[in-house]
Amino acid sequence: MNDRYDAGYGSDQYELVGYDEYGQPVYRQIPAQPQQTYDPYAGPQGHDQGQGQGQGYGYDPYAGGAQQTAASYDTGQHTPVHDTGQQPATPAYDPYGTGGHNAYDPYGQTAGSGRQSRVAEQTAHIPQQAGPADRAAAPRRNDDERDYHTGQFAFVEQPDGDSEDVIDWLNFTENRTERREEAKRRARSRTIALVVVLALVAVGGVGYLWYAGKLPGLSSSGTKAGTTASAAAQKRDVIVVHLHNTGGGGTSTVLLVDNTTTKQGSTVLLPNSLALTDDDGTTTTLAKSVDDDGSSGTRDQLDTVLGTSIEGTWRLDTPYLQNLVELVGNIDIDTNADVPDPDAKKKGEELLVHQGKDQTLGGKAAVAYATYRASGEAQNAQLERFGQVMQGVLRKMSSDAASATTTVQSLAQILDPSLTDKDLGTFLAKLADLAKDGAYKTALLPVQSDGTLSAQTSSSVVKDILGGTAKSPSAGSAVRVSVENATGVKDDTEKARVVLVNGGYTFLEGGTASAPRATSEVLYSGAADKENATEVAKTLGLGAGAVRKGTVGSGADVSVVLGQDYKPSSS
Repeated sequence: MNDRYDAGYGSDQYELVGYDEYGQPVYRQIPAQPQQTYDPYAGPQGHDQGQGQGQGYGYDPYAGGAQQTAASYDTGQHTPVHDTGQQPATPAYDPYGTGGHNAYDPYGQTAGSGRQSRVAEQTAHIPQQAGPADRAAAPRRNDDERDYHTGQFAFVEQPDGDSEDVIDWLNFTENRTERREEAKRRARSRTIALVVVLALVAVGGVGYLWYAGKLPGLSSSGTKAGTTASAAAQKRDVIVVHLHNTGGGGTSTVLLVDNTTTKQGSTVLLPNSLALTDDDGTTTTLAKSVDDDGSSGTRDQLDTVLGTSIEGTWRLDTPYLQNLVELVGNIDIDTNADVPDPDAKKKGEELLVHQGKDQTLGGKAAVAYATYRASGEAQNAQLERFGQVMQGVLRKMSSDAASATTTVQSLAQILDPSLTDKDLGTFLAKLADLAKDGAYKTALLPVQSDGTLSAQTSSSVVKDILGGTAKSPSAGSAVRVSVENATGVKDDTEKARVVLVNGGYTFLEGGTASAPRATSEVLYSGAADKENATEVAKTLGLGAGAVRKGTVGSGADVSVVLGQDYKPSSS
């Protein structure tokens, strides 16, 4: 932008004096000054007094009146103008009203210190401008009333050489602090998560131990600690298994017991010499009952003697046992005898089963071991080996009811109608789970030489495992009478049996006493059986003095000890 503005050739001249409050430039007209025209051919010419001031040249094509023609020749160069006089100083335009200060020329020129009279045409129209500032300046308002616009301000950024370094340092310290705080938050989150996981594991472990009855201080036996139900109130699932040796003959019987209250599994070994009573009241043994009465009759007789509630019978012939062992993938047990191959033609050939710990037995070896009875051994020795094989099978059986049922179905057996494939598979799966957890045991039912049960020797099995007491006879059923012969005469037992059966009683073989006794006894255990005991005494021809309260054998209502005072002829 130039200090002076020439509107055109020979026209008025303007110069910039400042900016108004809207930021637009303000010009003023420069007063006309006398000029001398130099003509190198005609010499200097005077001013035309007849024309107005401000005409630096002799001809004005736009003038209305006549003018004196100047004989000047324009060579294309401007004639220097000499200002011989001084002009009065013109005050600068102050848009902010400060007044009294020298005007600042943005191009480095300073206005004179003298004051000049304002020219009326100071704000004349400039062709290049949008229009003259015809309207008067708005009255000055207080600071609170000013309407500022962002276009009125110019923000000058002051560069600072250290600003970038300061910003970098602030960013570094801020990021470092944030990283530390984030690391602390992550550490706290991990610690809380670890504590929660450990707490859940601890609670789950304690809950499992409580559910399994393995917490210290909690006894699985209700008769000892009193923290669980009594032995009689515990719930048990019982089935009887009869192993039939199709090759060598004979049978072996065990009870599989699942105590759902104490979460304890058991195998109860029943000797073949156990005394039972036939339907007609005749005394028999377990082995003979299995052969003669079959599964149904034997189950009822076992319920009567042991006071149990057997839910079903599983007849397991040796070929099915062999298949069962192979289906579960062989068994591992501790064997107590060397067993030869039963199919060997000569003695002394290689053994089928070796004595030792952790012996792996296939189907054939397991059957040979379960049925093996050495010369001179009691039947109980063979029965214990069968119990080992059964427990080994349960440890390898699947704990899943569906898988166990599939295994049973694969045997293709014809089961007792009261025991279906699904029921047997589910029952074996539960026992398998207990056997794998170590909550399983095998117990032998102690039987006296005459096949009867002693209250002292059988309490640990009959009471703790099977329920503790014999089942009371149902209404209208025959009173069960156990007879022990202490007369010294063997035939007296049979004579007493005939008298009692004819009298409507159920006869139970009580064996023979080790030494004869002089007097007879008729014992009852409860007040409800006192009347029955009195009637039994009368039936046998014994006096009322022989009746008294005492210990009654398991499975009997009344126990009779025949002494030397017993007279069969008087019966």
